[in-house]
Amino acid sequence: MCGIVGYTGRLDSVPILLEGLKRLEYRGYDSAGIAVLAGKGISLRRVAGKIARLEESLSKDNGRMAGPTGIAHTRWATHGVPSERNAHPQLDLSGRIAVVHNGIIENYEALKKFLAKEGHTFRSETDTEVLAHLIGHFYDGTLETAVQKALREVRGTYGIAVVSSDEPEKIVGARNGSPLVVGVGQGENFVASDVCAILRHTRQVVYLADQEMAVLTPDAVRTTTIENESIDKEIEEIAWNLEMAEKGGYEHFMLKEIFEQPRSIENGMRGRLVEETGDAHLGGLNLSEEKLRSLRRIIITACGTSWHAGLIGEYMIEEFARIPVEVEYASEFRYRSPIIEEDTLVVAISQSGETADTLAAMREAQRKGAKVLGICNVVGSTIAREADGGIYIHAGPEIGVASTKAFTSQITVLAILTLLLARMRAMSQADGQRMVRALREIPSQVEQILAKADQVRAIAKAHKNHANFLYLGRGYNFPIALEGALKLKEISYIHAEGYPAAEMKHGPIALIDKNMPVVFIATRDAAYEKMLGNLQEVKARHGRIIAVASEGDTLIAEKADHVITIPRTLDALTPILAVIPLQLLAYEMAVERGCDVDQPRNLAKSVTVE
Repeated sequence: MCGIVGYTGRLDSVPILLEGLKRLEYRGYDSAGIAVLAGKGISLRRVAGKIARLEESLSKDNGRMAGPTGIAHTRWATHGVPSERNAHPQLDLSGRIAVVHNGIIENYEALKKFLAKEGHTFRSETDTEVLAHLIGHFYDGTLETAVQKALREVRGTYGIAVVSSDEPEKIVGARNGSPLVVGVGQGENFVASDVCAILRHTRQVVYLADQEMAVLTPDAVRTTTIENESIDKEIEEIAWNLEMAEKGGYEHFMLKEIFEQPRSIENGMRGRLVEETGDAHLGGLNLSEEKLRSLRRIIITACGTSWHAGLIGEYMIEEFARIPVEVEYASEFRYRSPIIEEDTLVVAISQSGETADTLAAMREAQRKGAKVLGICNVVGSTIAREADGGIYIHAGPEIGVASTKAFTSQITVLAILTLLLARMRAMSQADGQRMVRALREIPSQVEQILAKADQVRAIAKAHKNHANFLYLGRGYNFPIALEGALKLKEISYIHAEGYPAAEMKHGPIALIDKNMPVVFIATRDAAYEKMLGNLQEVKARHGRIIAVASEGDTLIAEKADHVITIPRTLDALTPILAVIPLQLLAYEMAVERGCDVDQPRNLAKSVTVE
């Protein structure tokens, strides 16, 4: 959600800031703006809508808006409708301080009343303008001091970048619950909410933790706490390059990421499987073998697509490791006073490692005495730093808002975690070897499914005008029904629901007629015969049937209107394969309907507010 870019150096900041904003478009936004320190004041330009409108507005200036220090922002509306006056940057009362802000200031109304009594008037509906005025209220010639004083009065989440025309070579950044990274260059320094925004210019970065701030000038970066305690931060090097975040000839990032899955799944397994003994190795868990053996309960907490991966993890761990598992929505977990018993492990799953609800759930679990493992994709993210141990999925940058390769990588590492736990408890060496071999076959099996993209495109063309879809699955494929429906909703704006197939008779069957496409995930697993019965029930009511089936299944082919086949594998690993055609179906439906695939309306890549 929202994007921040800041630059101070020797070059004109405007093209650098605009380029950075474009690399943050995938996060979701509804307005954009830029503030540049030029001469003795701040040059400000904001627009409702896309960055292209901001560029168009700036082009009319014939380059008059220029300067070596500036900040820029893409906003996803929280307080106030999308509009020019609510866009960031926001100015203080004097017009000499500009602020960009990700997050929510929870006590902004109380602060606004206080400032109003001090003579402040406000032009926007945003909490960010209140923060800008509060910084201006405390400003006495040193920007970082004013920011520190203001933030001590603030309750809520923030990632901010602040500039003042009185100190034209300085940017102050700070964070609490919303990510912020500092890019370190030569004679120039950067601040951003995501490394993608600055990766063209530097791979040397400093990740700020909560309650930390950085003061940037062209030649130096100084880090402190909000309480002005000096801290030394390690400079880290980003392992991936800019080309990995480019489209690489694909029409959309989502399509590129769907086709990257053979490689991303393989990366998640690399160095972690031992076929000779049927074992798994996971460095970074920071849990002893004795602790892992003594686990009596696991709680998996996540949101959205990661929650669906957690459901599959639940089925795997319970079947093979025989440990009771609960899967909790992170947004509910933190508010319902969960019971954390001795020998309970909490697993927090988040692609970005910054999901606000998942981070809050993780912290609540730690407060109650649980050990927490993080499963995430982004090195240096907050969950990765604050968890007691963890597993990186190594999927590479995922730019499309609708998660694809991160989901299959999450399932992959959950399978590896399952193997690790199961071999300590109940799984034989032969069964472990069987799982290792099956995992290693998955990348090539995914490639076989991707080769059928044209077949999926034809199905999408035939169904693009339908307003509702139903997705049905059983066992390991029930979470895939949920995920397939979610993908269709996210990017094509078609209403879709996922159900356990047996639940169809408890209500949804009333919806089925010739205008209701029903997607069955009906592979040759333990629930296959039951799925055939459900399929017959839909066919008897003239429902249109799209089936994901196992290769060689002639029974399904006789009953369904359309069949997409996938290779056979272990039941527990089938979800990794079964979701691929559903990702392609959602993508092709969105393309057919003319939707913005990579930036679906109202959505954001990383949800950093509640």
